[in-house]
Amino acid sequence: MADQAVVEKMSEMQVDEKKKGGTEGGKDGGKKKAKNAAGQSAGRAELTPAPEYIDKRLSLYTKLKAEHDALMAERAAKDSRAIKVTLPDGKVVDAESWKTTPYQVACGISQGLADNTVIAKVNNGVWDLDRPLEEDCSLQLLKFDDEEAQAVYWHSSAHILGEAMEKVYGGCLCYGPPIENGFYYDMFLESTADGVSSNDFPGLETLCKKIIKEKQPFERLEIKKETLLEMFKYNKFKCRILNEKVTTPTTTVYRCGPLIDLCRGPHVRHTGKIKALKIHKNSSTYWEGKADMETLQRIYGISFPDPKMLKEWEKFQEEAKNRDHRKLGREQDLFFFHDLSPGSCFFLPKGAFIYNSLIEFIQSEYRKRGFQQVVTPNIYNSKLWQTSGHWQHYSENMFSFEVEKETFALKPMNCPGHCLMFDHRPRSWRELPIRMADFGVLHRNELSGALTGLTRVRRFQQDDAHIFCTMDQIEEEIKGCLDFLRTVYNVFGFSFKLNLSTRPEKYLGEPEVWEQAEKQLENSLNEFGEKWVLNPGDGAFYGPKIDIQIKDAIGRYHQCATIQLDFQLPIRFNLTYVSHDGDDKKRPVIIHRAILGSVERMIAILTENYGGKWPLWLSPNQVMVVPVGPTCEEYAQKVKQEFHSNGFMSEVDLDPGCTLNKKIRNAQLAQYNFILVVGEKEKTSNTVNVRTRDNKVHGERTVEECIERLQQLKTCKSRNAEEDF
Repeated sequence: MADQAVVEKMSEMQVDEKKKGGTEGGKDGGKKKAKNAAGQSAGRAELTPAPEYIDKRLSLYTKLKAEHDALMAERAAKDSRAIKVTLPDGKVVDAESWKTTPYQVACGISQGLADNTVIAKVNNGVWDLDRPLEEDCSLQLLKFDDEEAQAVYWHSSAHILGEAMEKVYGGCLCYGPPIENGFYYDMFLESTADGVSSNDFPGLETLCKKIIKEKQPFERLEIKKETLLEMFKYNKFKCRILNEKVTTPTTTVYRCGPLIDLCRGPHVRHTGKIKALKIHKNSSTYWEGKADMETLQRIYGISFPDPKMLKEWEKFQEEAKNRDHRKLGREQDLFFFHDLSPGSCFFLPKGAFIYNSLIEFIQSEYRKRGFQQVVTPNIYNSKLWQTSGHWQHYSENMFSFEVEKETFALKPMNCPGHCLMFDHRPRSWRELPIRMADFGVLHRNELSGALTGLTRVRRFQQDDAHIFCTMDQIEEEIKGCLDFLRTVYNVFGFSFKLNLSTRPEKYLGEPEVWEQAEKQLENSLNEFGEKWVLNPGDGAFYGPKIDIQIKDAIGRYHQCATIQLDFQLPIRFNLTYVSHDGDDKKRPVIIHRAILGSVERMIAILTENYGGKWPLWLSPNQVMVVPVGPTCEEYAQKVKQEFHSNGFMSEVDLDPGCTLNKKIRNAQLAQYNFILVVGEKEKTSNTVNVRTRDNKVHGERTVEECIERLQQLKTCKSRNAEEDF
């Protein structure tokens, strides 16, 4: 079942990416793995006989479907009437309610359109192509290039995988959602002695291809909750979903072949619409991401409407694998993790240089932009978090402990501490806006299974700032925030997307306050001059926000920056200032903003974006001095020291076992931006021979000239100093 909100959180909660081996079947028996000719463990075959629950479930479904089809036929005969279907271009098509389907409308336009349509959108809601239209409506026909269509396509592919998993493992299927790139299905196996193995993937793929070839139709059926509890009585997880999540008397299931699953849908017309499918990863997880619940086996897949797209995806995955920050972090000696402090990174000297360089960059911008840096405590009494509202909603993600019979916690965010700072004395309108910046250490109690390199950690720092301002100042402050993020992202070479998320259905505060604030955000975005998209109803309950996604060198998007208005925290902390007309009860507005977001996560993104080829200003390997022979080693060390004294990350290669060419090659492979070769000639004239990691030779320069030029390139944060030299 792909449509519960919890699956979004679950999608990253992996317990063990590398858990290997097979498992004996679920409740209905199974087969042990055989050995192949090479002596390796072979993948599983289909269970013989098939699990009992499959036939029992299908038998009940078939009876209910026959009753449903008879009712639908009666309704089509009695209640059908002429309706109007409006297409996106404004054209109106005649149709009949309870008879005409979106697929038939698409065929009326062109067969090519009908064949390429993944899913319909009726009155702005996704709708099965073969489900009859019920009334006058608008109709869109979505192809695979649409994000909603992709989600449907991958959701349908998850059902194909689920069907195969039932036949091979015989366990209990749990959730099977689409995710950002593909889909997964979770299954509970009675015996967890082995688990799923990557050796199983070829067999599962073969079975999926067979299911695809059969072109099994996706059928939708609405069934009473009590009947579904009977249908799924063999599966305690589906029964939990029905009892805990389904609040209506009926809900829907979808069938393809022998698989019947709880699902809101919609789906593609039939399994044959999936043209290329690959199973590529498995892991373990917990039911709904809770460490005290059952362990589940998760299998990930990807699918496309064209085999060429799958080939491109595989190529992209290989590129992403080569750029993986965990791999490059090891190779470049930047950082490591240790079991004695899970999720807390140990930054080695070179990694710490990158970390500090990023912070210094932001600090230099703070000075230009009127931000004041503050230092706040790491530990607070839980009363602070009760006032802020975090204790009620976020306490299980906080590290808390008892001190002198009082409960304290490590801070997971800076905003409540900044509220105390604002409130420690009376404030005047003349002081506003106050821009407080804080690089304080934050801790969040992420589940161990969710920890992933630098992208999901427990200990981190943010370029966190809170702007306390008046309602009238919002527009100017937002302009400043947008200019700040453009400056920073231009330095990194990132392009970005902007979304304005406005008032949700459930919100706090007065509608007119929201409207005034949203108008100011809109004006700021328009003046900023970059393209932006309205995301209605997607704001936080306490204020509208601007979501920013950056695009890296291989086309992936990452959410880092935050610009969020907050009307509620000033109320919770009773923050006030004296207005120019003497009103001492005026409320400030808080703007939460970060540009890098978590410094740790930004280092992961930058490592992968640059593929380990750091720009000079950020590079932990800026200068390598290479002597031609032993007689030049003393001079080489002197040159290295001069660069070091001028603030460069410089080294000298004195390895007697390496030739000159080998030393140069080693420096290039280690991504030293500049390699300075020194021989007798350079020693005599106090010069260096300059070449780059990409083997571009700039020739002889005096040491003084070279230092001066590299300092200029470092100061202007050149993205390509090696060429610009």
